[in-house]
Amino acid sequence: MNTLNTLIDTANGYLYGYILIALLVAGGLYFTVRLQFLPTTLLKEAILTLLAKNKADRTGMSSFQALMVSTASRVGTGNIIGVTAAILAGGPGAVFWMWLIAVFGAASAFVESTLAQMYKCRDSHGHYYGGPAYYIKKAFDAPVFGGVFAAFVILLYAGGFNALCSFNTTDFICNYARGVSHITVYVGIALSVVAGIVIMGGGKFISRVTQFLVPIMAIGYIVLALAVMVLHIGELPSVIATILAQAFDIHSAFGGFLGAAIMMGIKRGLYSNEAGVGSAPNAAASADVSHPVNQGLSQFLSVFIDTILICSATAFIVLCSGVSAAGYKAGADNTRFLQDCMSASFGAGGGVLLTCALVIFAYTTLVGNYFYAEQSVRYFYPKAHSDKKFMTIYRLAAIAVIFVGSQFKADLAWNISDFIMGIMALINIPVCVILGKRAYKALWDYMIQRNMGKDPTFDPKAVLGTSKGMECWT
Repeated sequence: MNTLNTLIDTANGYLYGYILIALLVAGGLYFTVRLQFLPTTLLKEAILTLLAKNKADRTGMSSFQALMVSTASRVGTGNIIGVTAAILAGGPGAVFWMWLIAVFGAASAFVESTLAQMYKCRDSHGHYYGGPAYYIKKAFDAPVFGGVFAAFVILLYAGGFNALCSFNTTDFICNYARGVSHITVYVGIALSVVAGIVIMGGGKFISRVTQFLVPIMAIGYIVLALAVMVLHIGELPSVIATILAQAFDIHSAFGGFLGAAIMMGIKRGLYSNEAGVGSAPNAAASADVSHPVNQGLSQFLSVFIDTILICSATAFIVLCSGVSAAGYKAGADNTRFLQDCMSASFGAGGGVLLTCALVIFAYTTLVGNYFYAEQSVRYFYPKAHSDKKFMTIYRLAAIAVIFVGSQFKADLAWNISDFIMGIMALINIPVCVILGKRAYKALWDYMIQRNMGKDPTFDPKAVLGTSKGMECWT
């Protein structure tokens, strides 16, 4: 097991140290320029689109529900434990690189989610599903290549990420129950049961649960971070200055280097917001909207909610606390460091507040991740949702993974997830670059109709000159 961990860690060093830095930054910058700096120019439009009641919301998910499912997956233990790990390993400068990935990633999220809407499928009940596997298959006539991507989604979200989320939650809770025999088993069983209740309910039930929980948990956590910032208002300017200075300093804080800040910022930023990875489009395709751009605009907001708001909240909770990172080791001491930071601000109650936040974040992440995987199962078995026996076995297997993850080793769990996620980004971003012109044309069509005072509708033949693979829009 140690040999496997070492091999994967070495591969990740090359993947995130060289290849993905260039791919993510260049891809995100390219999309941002092609979309005329969409994250800033269309932020208001995205918010209005999300708040508006779309006439197409009939049998499928609403735009807001699809956004909450994707946000449930994005906003999770990575926003708490992952950000802490990035700061311990890369110093405060890693936070800046997480922000930068979010800015560029917003445009990537728009493109991939708009494409997922264009190439979505409809089942016999009138519900929609899709994602990168489907636009790869339909746009390129490459069912095998699409199948490879769908398999990665299942492995990563029903497997790696849910195992990792379960481990992080168990590890955190175990810090309060040292000495209790078999504590990881008890926590693993509890997580499996509470997540299993929602997972067994299927996609529509997941969307209703996340629609209720995600806004509450996001607002509550931001309020918690604001309270920390108010308590340490005097240190706030120096904290921001430290983040910016060490983002480009050769000798980063805590004995690291500039490369560590960049690598950890990108790894944890990508793990957190997932922009360009090809996960959120699986939720975006499920929305019943009148134009693909409706969901593209909604989904890019999820990146900002995740990284600019939630990840920043954790960063300021840690950096404003005044607790020195000296003596803490990245990986092994992530949870202990964060708990000590919270205790410095709120005393003994800080740990309780943080535990409540982590458990709720983990819960929504577990069910949101499962939703992505379930959408990809349909790629191999289109009638899966009509086969109750198959879905019951599959869902029970996904629940079992949550229990197994609670018994994992930290380093191996992180490394496996990082590796699979990196490979998915290597596939999805080039595909989005090739197909991106279709998303740009759809955006211009949407804005023309909006400027004319219309509720935009989509005719692929008129906008793109082809309707191949877009049967749901014809």
